[in-house]
Amino acid sequence: MKPTMLKISENRRFLVHDDGAPFFYLGDTAWELLHRCTFEETARYLADRAAKRFTVIQTVVLAELDGLHTPNRNGDLPLIDDDPTRPNEAYFRHVDAVVELAASLGLHIGMLPTWGDKWNQKWGVGPEIFTPENARIYGEFLGRRYTNAPIIWIVGGDRPIENETHRQIVRAMAEGLRAGDGGRHLITMHTWGPHSTAEYVHDEPWLDFHTCQSGHARNSANWRFIEADYARTPTRPCMDAEPGYEDMADNIRNLDGGYLDDWDARKAIYWSLFAGAHGHTYGCNPVWQMWTPGRDQVIHARRPWYEAMHLPGSGQMQHARALLQSRPFLSRIPDQSLIASEVGEGAHHVRATRDREGRYAMIYIPAGPIFGAGSIEVNTAPLSGAQLAVWWYDPRIGVARSLGVLDKAPRMTFVLPQGGPDWVLVLDDAACAFPAPGRW
Repeated sequence: MKPTMLKISENRRFLVHDDGAPFFYLGDTAWELLHRCTFEETARYLADRAAKRFTVIQTVVLAELDGLHTPNRNGDLPLIDDDPTRPNEAYFRHVDAVVELAASLGLHIGMLPTWGDKWNQKWGVGPEIFTPENARIYGEFLGRRYTNAPIIWIVGGDRPIENETHRQIVRAMAEGLRAGDGGRHLITMHTWGPHSTAEYVHDEPWLDFHTCQSGHARNSANWRFIEADYARTPTRPCMDAEPGYEDMADNIRNLDGGYLDDWDARKAIYWSLFAGAHGHTYGCNPVWQMWTPGRDQVIHARRPWYEAMHLPGSGQMQHARALLQSRPFLSRIPDQSLIASEVGEGAHHVRATRDREGRYAMIYIPAGPIFGAGSIEVNTAPLSGAQLAVWWYDPRIGVARSLGVLDKAPRMTFVLPQGGPDWVLVLDDAACAFPAPGRW
């Protein structure tokens, strides 16, 4: 089913479809998809992500890896003479086809008009080609071309705004997009890491929701960004749009720390969602760059993208989505007061979320019995009802184990299951008779 247009929820915390139904932003970073893949390869990748219940594919029109001067797989460059006001129709026909295919699979494209080295060559290939004047023209071209497509606009592109010219370029591109599509699509920004858009564009009227890039180090505390952005005024939805990538070297270039794995990907999604994020983006090192043998290996890519897209983390992200969508979604709030025991740091940091009315609570424990965390004590005061239906949810396979219905006490201690390492404790007001967590 073709996706609908999106808007911000009435409480300003979530994204919803145009009919008001919740939209769960479950993204994947495929930055080089439009640049490095054939249409057949693109179809293979998108089918995999749709089957894993992703909802957004983040990709770039003017790509990072020499996107201006190395043609796409059809042999086409995106611009004539590096001029943003002179797009190459052949290149954009391919972009059109990818957008249409994604829509047919129920996917939105989180479209970056350009990577940031084209307006701030702090590092990277560049060259800088944008001015405020041509950025607006280029943005308006894209907005008109994709007015009716399921797009989320993402300006920026992994670079900071460091001077007034940078700010004017980013602003002009966003204003051009809005003028071109008549305001039909949401707009956010992709900034560099570890930083939040709030540091650069919090006061910009075109910004619909905040994102952060929390960084590619193991146990990067992305929940700190989400907590801060969640508390800002005016209220905007917030999320981590680039956490640590599965199969990426810890701290990007330090192989001494090994490679991030599916556990690292799970910690990132549950920490951010339970801290108040409306959605989350997953990433995988070979996939973002669509690496294949024969290409330069960026950041120690060690397997081709078509193998890496089957790594376990990509399949486990849907279990977080299923868990949250099995309970009332638009009333969810973060609440660390639920945790009566230590909240912990690093890999041991525990996060809690609940329904605003107290009908359910969820607590993510990232390091269970394997690491010595045998139990958790919960403050049940924020929860409604006299009895609680208790579940342990396995974030690796998306299956819940019932502990039955227990009389609610002011404080309750729960012993973690063996295995793991991570688990989600789910506490429901038994009177609500919710289905098993993850069933929706």
